[in-house]
Amino acid sequence: MSESMSVSERVSEGKIAWITGASSGIGRAVALRLARDGFRVAVSARSTDKLDELVAEMPDRLFAFPLDVTDLAASKAVVEAIRSTLGPIDLAIFSAGSYKRDSVRRFDSTALSDTMNLNVVGTAHTLEAVMPDMIARRSGEICVVASVAGYVGLPGGGFYGATKAALNNLCEALYPELEREGVRLRVINPGFVDTPLTKKNDFPMPFLISVEEAAEAIVNGLKTSRYEIIFPWKMALAIKLLHALPRRMQFALTRKMLRKR
Repeated sequence: MSESMSVSERVSEGKIAWITGASSGIGRAVALRLARDGFRVAVSARSTDKLDELVAEMPDRLFAFPLDVTDLAASKAVVEAIRSTLGPIDLAIFSAGSYKRDSVRRFDSTALSDTMNLNVVGTAHTLEAVMPDMIARRSGEICVVASVAGYVGLPGGGFYGATKAALNNLCEALYPELEREGVRLRVINPGFVDTPLTKKNDFPMPFLISVEEAAEAIVNGLKTSRYEIIFPWKMALAIKLLHALPRRMQFALTRKMLRKR
């Protein structure tokens, strides 16, 4: 078997996937898509009821492992439970996270800390839990779901964007080391996706796509050798152009995103 072959190209071999944040949104859609493609998928989230509803859709392919990723010991225990129940994890997709609008008039450092703890530290917990076995086997694939919001600071999204910028930076730092250890790492940077989190937004969301379209983009990305899976392409192009602009021009555009007082 070729070492360059991606996990999703070896579906027929009965590979095991683990997805966090699987009770809703992108995580849920990707879990269903991978299960339909032949994976046995361990799904984790804090909501046991929603996990049970998900598993009921494909009980022979989906398996619930409830988890609060902010608990390191629990994250390690879940990885061990998956390994003993289903087998070694071949593909891990970490999509657990949350989002809440922020404002300088309601600046709340505790809210920032909570968001960092879930989005960044929680992801670090699952990385710490899954990497040792993959490194020991010199096999496996890890995908961290960040966001295009990590490219540019946008008004009202400072806390969320900061966590996604941190994840992008963390993955860039880990990539060369994991590559040397035989483990593939990717970062997934979605634009606006129609999920329970984005339904909170009260502003226009350009190039909004469905969770099914997001899952399709992710699975297609897994079939490539790309480090970054970013979509939809129009949003990717727009955010990268905004990121490349001189600060004066960048701020001229982001000022237009300010809410009216």
